[in-house]
Amino acid sequence: MEKTTLGLELPTDPRWVNIAEMQIDEILVDHAYCEQKAASSCISLIVQYPDKTELVKMLTPVVAEEWSHFERVIEQLDKRGYQLGPQRKDEYVLALSKILKKGGSRDQQLVEKLLMNALIEARSCERFKILWKNIGDQELQKFYYELMISEAGHYHNFLDMAKQYMGEEYVAVRWKEFLAEEAKIIENLETRGDRMH
Repeated sequence: MEKTTLGLELPTDPRWVNIAEMQIDEILVDHAYCEQKAASSCISLIVQYPDKTELVKMLTPVVAEEWSHFERVIEQLDKRGYQLGPQRKDEYVLALSKILKKGGSRDQQLVEKLLMNALIEARSCERFKILWKNIGDQELQKFYYELMISEAGHYHNFLDMAKQYMGEEYVAVRWKEFLAEEAKIIENLETRGDRMH
């Protein structure tokens, strides 16, 4: 099985970008909500773990960046005459949340959340790269290139932070388990062009 450069076990179905380009309004709406949820997830971690100084320091600029991405996606929607519309059910994230181990120490619980965030960022980064390389809209090509670079940085930040709390060896084993489960999720999810994941 060929891995992606982000370590993902299963690359996105090549048909996804063709379907997505035909429904770019739907992709932009779903993407806006993904950025909003990414910011909310980081805020939630800060609220749950305010005593983790390094974590708070790492997450604070990420919140600002994810929210600025949300604003930028809204701009792209406005330019094209599209409306935000209601939030959609995120089957991918719902399935991912079932991977999380219950119980364990407070640090183990934190690491579970950090790894889930890392995985979402990695998959988002991969999808942004596909959009950058394959869609015809030049403005969106540039937009997704910039976001791809940003998400790759976030992915590494979450992984590095997890290692600070549970050590490299523990995180390496758990990350491998996350990747294997995520590949199964991707394999079983319907390939939809109206969803970012």
